[in-house]
Amino acid sequence: MNLNKAFLLGNLTSDPELRNLPSGQPVCSFRMATNQVWTNKETGQKQQKAEYHNIVAWRNLATIASQYLRKGSLVFIEGKIITRSWDDPSGIKKYRTEVVADNIQLGPRTAGTTSKSEDFAGGSDSKNESPSEDIPTIEEGDDINIEEIPF
Repeated sequence: MNLNKAFLLGNLTSDPELRNLPSGQPVCSFRMATNQVWTNKETGQKQQKAEYHNIVAWRNLATIASQYLRKGSLVFIEGKIITRSWDDPSGIKKYRTEVVADNIQLGPRTAGTTSKSEDFAGGSDSKNESPSEDIPTIEEGDDINIEEIPF
């Protein structure tokens, strides 16, 4: 048995880009960063390293990601890892590894914002604040109406 599953919790490093294929199917791509923090055994100092990931969402997930996510947004992505290849115009073979999102869970809302685009700015200034509603999980294939999402 084989398994190809990725779970990422991090922040967007750019605004999502929504495109439509010639067939009309929406596709959204964005980059996100995840951080690893550890303590150096020799010096006792905390170290940090960022990993950057290319994310692709299709259909309803693409539309939702483009509407509600912004640079800096905290997001949880569940998906599968794929590697695409192509030949560039000079004939050199290029590769790109991506996570194709199956589920997207939006991060907590920032307190005091009213705009939908500002609701997921990636946290709040106060550590004591918490979101007042459950964080929605949207799965690929869910039949949803964006107007019904309680934001």
